[in-house]
Amino acid sequence: MSEYFVIGLDIGSATAKAVLLDNEGKRLAFAVRPTGGRLVQSAEDVKREVLLQTGVSDDCVKAIITTGYGRDIIQNKTKSITEITCHAKGAYVMMPEIRFVIDIGGQDSKAILLESDGQVGRFEMNDKCAAGTGRFLEVMARTLGIHLDEMGDMAVRSEKSSKISSTCTVFAESEVISLLAQGEEIPSVVSGLCRAIAERVQALVSRVGVVPPVMMTGGVAKNKGVVNWLSKTLRQELIVPEEPQIIGALGASIIGLELIKRSKGSLDKIIQNI
Repeated sequence: MSEYFVIGLDIGSATAKAVLLDNEGKRLAFAVRPTGGRLVQSAEDVKREVLLQTGVSDDCVKAIITTGYGRDIIQNKTKSITEITCHAKGAYVMMPEIRFVIDIGGQDSKAILLESDGQVGRFEMNDKCAAGTGRFLEVMARTLGIHLDEMGDMAVRSEKSSKISSTCTVFAESEVISLLAQGEEIPSVVSGLCRAIAERVQALVSRVGVVPPVMMTGGVAKNKGVVNWLSKTLRQELIVPEEPQIIGALGASIIGLELIKRSKGSLDKIIQNI
């Protein structure tokens, strides 16, 4: 078979991500865009963006693998795969020694134990409540009147950390308003919010049993405050990829490549030049 391409689409509640691989497993392009509640259109947008970046035409794409919150509603997909499997695959391909993945996205958080061959051993998800997710931080940023991107640096620089007792987003918002009324400084409150997320995720991780090395993925991995507090709480160094949001899409694209190779009756080693 001549040169061909594979796209992995991770359609989350907050962002859509796409990764384009060639048939050698080389990552050619990626794209990340907010969904804004328009999951199908956002998926099409990121797909089109990676094709435009590379000049690859639609008819050269041999597989589109979808994952994430909106994976089943995307038309013309080759296959949909769970986020757990795709994040495990993406993390393992990036760093085969990884044994644990913590993924915190817009709507849920996941703790995934990997076997030595990269297969999923055990996992836990928090998908019933926004606490400990990106949505929690979005709500709190609006309440504090600051930009979401400011929160990480603000938390790291703060010398104090306010105590946020509630794990419920609604109650925590009221608690934040009360703390501000009592004269708490915004950086201290932000640090406290990051610590609250870390404590929430620690409970999730403890149900699986953390095994180092640990990789953190998802949009919240860009928040230095959460990463810092989670590292302290777990007493583990956290490895954060340069683009933590695309790990699920990367895993989906690798799975697509594997499916194509298997369909040819070949188990060729996928070149991990990414």
